[in-house]
Amino acid sequence: MAGFLAGATAVVHFAALIYIGFGGFLAWRWPRSILVHVFFAAWGFLVVAFPLACPLTALEDHFRGLQGLGPLPNGFNEYYIYGELIPRWLLPLAGAIALVVFVVSYVGAYLRWRDSQQEDVGEHRVRLG
Repeated sequence: MAGFLAGATAVVHFAALIYIGFGGFLAWRWPRSILVHVFFAAWGFLVVAFPLACPLTALEDHFRGLQGLGPLPNGFNEYYIYGELIPRWLLPLAGAIALVVFVVSYVGAYLRWRDSQQEDVGEHRVRLG
């Protein structure tokens, strides 16, 4: 059971990373979702930039410990992503692309929100004559 739970935690962790990367685009359709995404994006940045423990990594490490395995060496990203999914020499480029995707998603979300606000104002105008 602990092995299943460790695997499920890893799947949830990957889903959270995908949401951190692309969740800003959901705000194009559902503007209020940006509030949740800001939290996830800030947490993702803090965990990568500072020596903060990610609760999902801690949970996976707990389930690994129940199996007699040690914690993930150097954390989730280091174990599953760096050098595995993304070659190490591409990490700076991947980081730059991730930043561009993030900015584009937020700029697009803002522009769509702004346009919707202008449409709402237009619908509530009083017409004389």
